[in-house]
Order: sequence, then structure tokens, then C-alpha cells
Amino acid sequence: MRRVAELRALLVALLALFTLTAQAWAAGTVSSADPRASEAGMEMLRKGGSATDAALAMMLALTVVEPQSSGIGGGGFLVHHDEKSGALATIDGRETAPKSATPALFLGPNGKPLPFVQAVPGGKSVGVPGNIALMKKAHEKWGRLKWADLFAPAIKLAREGFVVTKPLADGLERAAPLWSESFPDARAIYWIDGRPAREGETLRNPALADFLEKIAAKGPRALYKGGGAAGISAAVANAPRNPAHLTKADLASYRAKFRPPVCGQYRVYKICGMGPPSSGAVAVVQILGMLERFDMKALGPDNPQSWHLIGEAMRLAFADRNAYLGDSDFVSVPVSGLIDRSYVQARSALIAPDTPRASYEAGIPAGAPPRIPAMGSDTPGTTHFVAVDDAGNIAAITSTVEGPFGSQLIAHGFFLNNELTDFDFAPEKDGTLVANRVQPGKRPRSSMAPTIVYDADGKPVFVVGAAGGATIIMQVAKALIAHLDWGMSARDSIGLGLIFFDRNGLTLESGTRLDAMKPALEAMGHHVGTLNARLKANAAERLPDGRWQGAADPRSVGVALTE
Repeated sequence: MRRVAELRALLVALLALFTLTAQAWAAGTVSSADPRASEAGMEMLRKGGSATDAALAMMLALTVVEPQSSGIGGGGFLVHHDEKSGALATIDGRETAPKSATPALFLGPNGKPLPFVQAVPGGKSVGVPGNIALMKKAHEKWGRLKWADLFAPAIKLAREGFVVTKPLADGLERAAPLWSESFPDARAIYWIDGRPAREGETLRNPALADFLEKIAAKGPRALYKGGGAAGISAAVANAPRNPAHLTKADLASYRAKFRPPVCGQYRVYKICGMGPPSSGAVAVVQILGMLERFDMKALGPDNPQSWHLIGEAMRLAFADRNAYLGDSDFVSVPVSGLIDRSYVQARSALIAPDTPRASYEAGIPAGAPPRIPAMGSDTPGTTHFVAVDDAGNIAAITSTVEGPFGSQLIAHGFFLNNELTDFDFAPEKDGTLVANRVQPGKRPRSSMAPTIVYDADGKPVFVVGAAGGATIIMQVAKALIAHLDWGMSARDSIGLGLIFFDRNGLTLESGTRLDAMKPALEAMGHHVGTLNARLKANAAERLPDGRWQGAADPRSVGVALTE
């Protein structure tokens, strides 16, 4: 009997050792726009955490090291794939307008929309932050580790210090004139010896470390109630520019929401992403659907006709986006009509193979209410990150404070968003109410597009998302075409040059292979400008052997880690 007991104990010990070894070996993959955030995500996976745990730890770390783009003072969208059940779910953590907001929020004394640069700084642009509520909802559903564990890397970075990257230093330099006049709280954290911190210098943010410790200990109520809510409300009310009313009641009533995913077919693939209030998935599905009748693989990435077709599909999709997309809790958004294959095919029929259209109007999909197109103002901020764990679960999050450093306001050591400027400033056009107008409690339309791609067998094979305002939609669509049609790796597909548009015509990302397309596109009849945008995308791909591998945009300082 003693011998049997000893053998049993030995087997238990060996099984435990094998389990620990297997967990360490099969940690998974992560990708974000900053190495410190990626390491925070990988730390969670090494501890046996889920993809959700890793993604949430990255969000918190980015609050510290990439404050110009995202953080707990902003909001985001999460797309999650459960490998065991195959279930796909999305969470809406988009910011909401306070109860004090009216459709005239961004109208001046003359009744006309304020200039964008005048509306952004200060309290008027701040929405109720959603990221911590999103985090709690996701952790309750898919988390493996303890809530407090997710905060440890971010707290350490804020407390012990972090080295300033070039993107952060560049952002601080650009913000310097505004901060010199106002926003002393921002200067107190991010300036050294009376000037913006430079690349390679070390910053510490003890106020943020203290507040993250409170949320780690008390949960979301540390932000949405009590002193946390009071501090945010006071920062908005006492803003040096555009003071406004965002109350403790506004914060206490915030809820992150599960939303139905939006999925569409592209060749043999199913493309899935975030629905309203995001316009991302609808627009991406439309763009791909309009291109499906063309042999993009045969045309290839170095053929100007490919970029002509992409540009035409893009402009038609954006016409629909600007007309119909908004917060579906407040306006009727004809999602099913917009992505219906027959409707998308009819829109595709408007595309000539080698000639641009004279104009790009919204169509009339099934279920469409009367709408007048009205272009909103999406500014180039935001960040995206992705995690895949040892079981194959996927968490992809796009997170933002909107523009660089959001509203420029600091509360508890973090920046508050300027998300309300994603609403259309004019509430009506030609007597018709605009779908994306300001309303109390409403979520502004977004372009964020965290996306998961499934193959013909229903297996996820590609995950992608991006930062950069309205260009997010085109970064994702372009990456999908490059990966699925042109066979590019995840890294090459997100690093491929971008095509976008302005009021005059197409714009091409300068310094890329698209420079060579300009003469031919102009010969087709396009007006073509150049774009020198600060872009960054992150992705992950399933390799032929079934393993996942992350990818970070070569334009960024981000990294992907795989173990």
C-alpha cells in the first residue's frame, strides 16, 4: 500500500509539472503598438491567463506608455472568439454624451458649427469613459486570472517609470503650444525642466499608479462612483477651456454593452467585426463585397486598376456610412440592408473598371430611414491590440481617447477623451436630422474596426485592427485584401501603403509602393494627392501548422510576441 501511495504521489507531481510546462510553452501571441504593453499581455499569458486577460492588461499598460492614443479615460470595442464553442461576441465600451449635452453642443453663437480645433480642448468634448466598464464585463465573461493581476504591469510602469518613445515625444512636442497656454496638469506629468519630455527620457506618473491601485482593489466603482467620479466631473467643470457639465450621475449610470457582431461574406471567408455605434464592420464588409466581382488576386498589388477599384468601393461605402451609421439605441440603422449581398452587388455595379465616378451618393438599402449624408470629424488617434491564448481564444480591442491626448484634460493622472467631437457638429442638414447628431446619453459614431476572419471551415485565420480615425476602415479593408487576395503575411499586409480620400479625390500614402500608382490613376481621371499619416495597425495570423503569430505595423514602435 505504501508503494502504491508513493507512485500515486509521484504521478500527481509529474502531472502538475507537465501542466505548468505546457502552459509556459503554449502561452500564445500578443501584438500592440508599444513593447511594454505587449510584454504586459505576454506576462498574463505566461501566468495561464486568457486572451482577454492579456488584452486588458495591454489596455492598462497603454494608458501609461501611450497616453496620446488611448487609456482608461477613453473607450473601445472588443471582439472575442471562443475557440471551444466557436461563439463570437462583441462588447461596446464607447463613451456616452452626458445628460447636459444637446444637439447644439458644438454650435457657436451664430448657430454654425464650431471650428474643430476650437471644440476639442477642454470639457465640452469629454464623454463618459467606457474602457473600465468594458474591461469588467469582459473579465467576468472570459477572464482566468484575478482582476487585480491585470493591473500589476501598468502600476509598475507608472510607479517606477517608463522611457518616452519617439511617437510620445513627437506628440508632446506638437501639443506644447496648447499646453503652454493652458493645461498645467498635463505639463506637470509630461514636461521636464519646463519643456516637453524627449525621446529616451524617463517619466513617472504616481497619481495614475495610485488610481490604478484603487481600481485594482475596488473594481470599476473606483472610477464611476465616489472620489473617482468626483475627480473626473471636477476636471471637466473646471477646464481651462470649454468647461462643461459631466456629473457623477453620468458616470454612475454608464454601462458597457454586448452588441450583436456584424458579419459578411468575402469569397470563401466570413468577415466579422463591430456593429453600431461603430461603422467599421459595415463599411469594411461593403468595401469587400463591392470588390468581390473583380479578380483582385489576378490584378495584384502593383496594378493601378486594383487601387482604382478599391478607391471607388471605399468612396461608395463611406457615402453610406456618413448617411446611415450612428448609435442604434437612438437612430434606426439599417445594418442588414447595408450589408445585404444584393444591395452591395447593386452598389458594385456603379463601379466602372477604369473610370472614376463623377459623384458618390448614398444608396437606399432596405430599412433605410430618410437621411442626409453629413461627414463627421474623425481624428487620427487610437490604438489596437490583439491576443490569442493557449486554447486559441482571441481578444481584439481597438481603444481610444480620440485625438492626440484627447481633451488634454487630466483626472487622476490619465487623459480624458475628446470623443464627443466624433458626433456631427450640425444636428440637421436641409431640414433633416442627422443620424450622428449629439444627444444626451448617446454614443458617437466610430470608425474603429477590430476584425476576425473565418475560413471556409469556420476556423479563425486572421485578426486585424488599426488606429487613425476614419482611415481605420481603409487600413483594415486594405489589409484584408492584401492578406486574403494577395497572399501577404500579416505584417506585410498591415504595412502595405494606404489609399484614402479627401474632398478633391484619392490620397495615397507617400513613401510606399503606392507612389508609383499616382500617374496611372491620374490618367484614369482621378485627382490624386498624397498622405503622410501616422498610421499603426496590429494583427495576428494562423500559420499553416495551426500556430498563431502576431504582427505589428512596421511604421510603429509596436511589437508582437509569440511563445
